[in-house]
Amino acid sequence: MSIETEFVSTGDQVASIYRRHLSAGRARVGEMLGGHVETESSGVWVTTGDGGRYLNAGGYGVFIMGARHPRVIEAVGRQLDRHPVGSRMFLEPMAAEAAEALMAVAPSNLTRVHFSGSGTEATETALKLARLNGRTHLVAMRNGYHGKTLGALSVTGRDVFQDPFRPLLPDVTHIPFANLPALAAALTRHPGAACVIVEPVQGEGGVIVPPDGYLRSVADLCREYGALLVVDEIQTGLGRTGHWWALESEGVRPDILLAGKALGGGVIPVSAAIATEQVYAPLDRDPFLHTSTFAAAPIAMAAVCGALQAITEDDLVARAARIGAELLAALETIVEAELPGHRCRVRGRGLLIGIEFADPAMAADLLIELITNNVIANHSLNSDRVVRLTPPATLSASEIEFLLTRFETSARAVATRYPEG
Repeated sequence: MSIETEFVSTGDQVASIYRRHLSAGRARVGEMLGGHVETESSGVWVTTGDGGRYLNAGGYGVFIMGARHPRVIEAVGRQLDRHPVGSRMFLEPMAAEAAEALMAVAPSNLTRVHFSGSGTEATETALKLARLNGRTHLVAMRNGYHGKTLGALSVTGRDVFQDPFRPLLPDVTHIPFANLPALAAALTRHPGAACVIVEPVQGEGGVIVPPDGYLRSVADLCREYGALLVVDEIQTGLGRTGHWWALESEGVRPDILLAGKALGGGVIPVSAAIATEQVYAPLDRDPFLHTSTFAAAPIAMAAVCGALQAITEDDLVARAARIGAELLAALETIVEAELPGHRCRVRGRGLLIGIEFADPAMAADLLIELITNNVIANHSLNSDRVVRLTPPATLSASEIEFLLTRFETSARAVATRYPEG
């Protein structure tokens, strides 16, 4: 029997296969967004099977350096030719090299790392480390997002994702984001036995930016009540908010830091749970307590090294801060001009930007209009009223102009279909 398959590129062909073998629901979503089939990517652009080109301001935060950055492609290609996947019996030099490169940019109190393939796996690592350190009660934030495996889902704060899979992990308290009295009350009930997991900015929650000093206060409360602090920077880290890590702006030193998305350079899926020596000690003693066949695979570690090198050499952290500020100001101006009276707000940090509507239908309409105008954006899984922009920090001046012009056209089209409210 031959396993060769003919390459398919038309929307109808691909959607048909999705319906038969992958997900009928996903096929419907694809068709609703125009039935496009993405076949190539380079830099900030995605090319479809019919030759269309789309500026990728989506990707859920993965493409801080754009698609197929030469540094990452070079590193991965070199490793592919040499030794892509390890035996899991011997020591692997690329894992050591990636760990050292990551430690060079991580907070100085974090000296141990466990690599995984996805953000939710990094969350699972953190939750298991919490258990190993006697922190059996989890405190998470409503509308927070940490993944959808059963452990990670237990701290992801939205019922629509949790309810079909209950019962989840026991001993989990969800509190409002940016509510310090609620956090203090939760920690008071579990002194010395709690683990707090929090995002510096809730990306899937709709780009919810807390007040200045919030994360610092969370860290102080964790210290006061003997709680473990996990900061989830899977989306906000590695330059996305204009800092290597969003927690830097408040000088926070967590017990565990989660990284992912951009960590694999937009080429290989990679995530990491980075921990203090004390917290990681149980896995130092017994490395077989928490393992995965493809954790720290050499090809993935090469991608990490290439990604960190690209971010550093191209000064992408500073570029994200500068371009983000430019885009935020320009988008606010466009929204004020094109959507007056629609209770639409723009907010964000760096290149993590949300546009919130009072009417969820307008958010969905804008997403479709942007695609019609050759711009890819994302919805927010925990907020159907927010369209999210996470463009690369490699945007050129002409690409910034393209994004803003197409956003303006899309916003104007949406405004004509909805009365002011």
